Amino acid sequence: MILRSTAVLVFAVGALGLFAGVALLGRAPGLSPETEHLRAMKDREDAPTTVRDVDMEWFARLPHRAPMPERTRIEQQGVRMEGSVQRIELSGDGDLHLEIVTQPRQPEDRDTAYVVGEITQLWRRGSRAWAYDSLLAVFRPNHGGRQPWPGGTRRVRLTGYPNYDHPYDRPVSTWLLQEGAPRRTGWEIHPVTRIEWWDDDAARWRELMR
Repeated sequence: MILRSTAVLVFAVGALGLFAGVALLGRAPGLSPETEHLRAMKDREDAPTTVRDVDMEWFARLPHRAPMPERTRIEQQGVRMEGSVQRIELSGDGDLHLEIVTQPRQPEDRDTAYVVGEITQLWRRGSRAWAYDSLLAVFRPNHGGRQPWPGGTRRVRLTGYPNYDHPYDRPVSTWLLQEGAPRRTGWEIHPVTRIEWWDDDAARWRELMR
């Protein structure tokens, strides 16, 4: 009887954990329209047909906690941001999390404010060029691989969709910019659909084909 009760308890705890994990990924039934919308935006399979060049300040000006129609309008446009990757991490959901910074950072410098970019599993699937180890050699980040990389971090351009993933609107003070490494905004490039890197020898952008 005790063993049966224990087994039932273990099953219940496991089922609850599975549901919580699925809910966290936005794929459980009965979720809010906002959560389902966020999942749909992250799971986009088509690259944007038109893009606009943006920078960190453009992202910083985007509204937080905006009404859904305004948020949806922003999320439909394609964007392209130039900079370098300060950090690359493999997230628990299998996405590659990037910290995109405006100015390349030297090994002795502090981390600085960043915009998040996410390369989803869908866009990495079946591509060796977009695998974690391959992207390390392309981005040459300050964190996530060999340190320091010869020549420092690489200049890159990332194209994708703006996505409002977090209600993060903490003011970024001058002190934080100098002393910390704050996330600049709750908006992200998510998913990243195109990666380009600057070829110094050829003085041109090259696309990292999937």
